[in-house]
Amino acid sequence: MLRRLLVPLVVLVFALTVPTAASAAPMLSRAQINRLVFIQQGSALAEVYSTISVPTGFHISAGQAMKIAEHTLRMRALHRRMHPLLVVPFVYRAQDPYWYVVFAYRGDIEGDVSVSKTGNVLGAWTGQQARAVWTHGGWADVLTNWMIYGAASLLFVLAFFDPRRLWSLRHLDALAVLSFLVSYLLLSGAHLEAAVWAAYPPMIYLLLRLLSIGFGRNNDRGGRIAPLLGLRTLIVGLPLVLAARIVISLLGHQEIDVGFESVIGASRVIHHLPIYYPDVNHGDTYGPITYLAYVPFTLIWPWSNPTSTPYAANFAAVFFDLMTVVGLVFLGRRFARGREGTRLGLLFAWAWAACPFSIIGLTVHTNDALVSMLSVIALLAISSPAVTGAVLGLAAAAKFSPAGLLPLLAAPRQRGRKGAAVCVGAFLVVVAAAILSWLPPQGLGYFWQRTLGFQLTRADVFSPWQLHPSLHPLQILIEVLAVGLVAVVAFLPRRRTLVQVAALAGAVTIAVQMPANHWYYYYIMWFLPFAVVALMGLERAAEPVTETLATEYVPEPQPVLAGA
Repeated sequence: MLRRLLVPLVVLVFALTVPTAASAAPMLSRAQINRLVFIQQGSALAEVYSTISVPTGFHISAGQAMKIAEHTLRMRALHRRMHPLLVVPFVYRAQDPYWYVVFAYRGDIEGDVSVSKTGNVLGAWTGQQARAVWTHGGWADVLTNWMIYGAASLLFVLAFFDPRRLWSLRHLDALAVLSFLVSYLLLSGAHLEAAVWAAYPPMIYLLLRLLSIGFGRNNDRGGRIAPLLGLRTLIVGLPLVLAARIVISLLGHQEIDVGFESVIGASRVIHHLPIYYPDVNHGDTYGPITYLAYVPFTLIWPWSNPTSTPYAANFAAVFFDLMTVVGLVFLGRRFARGREGTRLGLLFAWAWAACPFSIIGLTVHTNDALVSMLSVIALLAISSPAVTGAVLGLAAAAKFSPAGLLPLLAAPRQRGRKGAAVCVGAFLVVVAAAILSWLPPQGLGYFWQRTLGFQLTRADVFSPWQLHPSLHPLQILIEVLAVGLVAVVAFLPRRRTLVQVAALAGAVTIAVQMPANHWYYYYIMWFLPFAVVALMGLERAAEPVTETLATEYVPEPQPVLAGA
């Protein structure tokens, strides 16, 4: 009798507990899902409010797209391992829009599927790649157009090419910069793993090459730089290249979250609101100088709502880019007088303008050219420790990473103790003034949490360290070596030219970027101005410049910044 009663009781308990266990996985709210897929101003993803209606231009509804996505092999396999999955549809706003279906489990995205307007599966992703929609390919044509970047690559090579010296290292240098395109094109084709690894060989080459130049071991000392680009060609051609870049950037309409968030921060400054606040999209991750730099443009082109075009971001990016060009032209005249100095400056600007990655950064209207502009100004003002420190302070209070250049530019062996103290003091005053002026009410801890703390611990997919956590010991080793390099270049080499300073600045910038959890192609713009000056090896192309860094502070006279 007891057994007869026990059997149905067990069945009843099992029937009641199974659905309870199945529902134990925490359900995510739409706001949480939006945060996971990075829905924010400028995002290509848009929320779906009806799973039944069929939008204009589509042949299927969101609900039908969800069913198609659920029946893909990858999602069926995922469903067998993780149950229940929360399925949420989005619209991906592109030149050819499509459904984007997200599969979440226990608070994280585990898979997603792209379904065309007609119901065809465009792609399915799981794991790390499922958490970053920008790794799925399908980029706008203006970002992958072979005519644009093929022509730009040829123009960039001209700045290094010498037909009389085919084995020149300058040719390899130019190809090393352009080889980042291999990684870029792999990522545009949704090959994440290969794209991540393909970015590191050119970084390692450029790091070693710049260190070699910085420590005075340049083995490519012959020939006139860019003999195919004469002064007249540069005077006529450079404005045409710049005009083409600006037209591409403004007509491409590829505003991304970086530009949107910079303008939003500037709008908050204008309206006397805190820059750092509980923003789920974490758009307040930059230093205050980034947002302040966008204030003039936001005053002229105010940002009104999330669907409006951020014209302020567009024209700010153009301004930072053009100021970098102007700075490079003046920098060329530091190495030679007259026509040759003008030619060198125009050649620097040509290399910057023709580089595919400065074009990409300008096209998506990122804020990274702000760092490039300030870097060039710091080189121009290097004979003044106060100005150098102040400009570097602005760069550090904008994007933080340039702070790693302070030991190099303060250079106590070159500037002397007093000159180094002035440089460091100016840097600290600017950084402190910027941060304290816009410190949130919650204090420094909250500022750190919203900015550097977030950047140092952010979850991402575009680095080996995030794709493969087992490589963390190697990441730590690279961090230690980067810190060591930052310290060493403050004292070695004892005598250095402006070219060596540029080379070491580029090397330090790359070394700091290598162990980062997140790296992207826009960061090439941070070291590109330094690399352009150093890799062209201008010591042998220019007349000596008898200028030193704060000679009165140096125990014995030495040609610290002589371009020979």
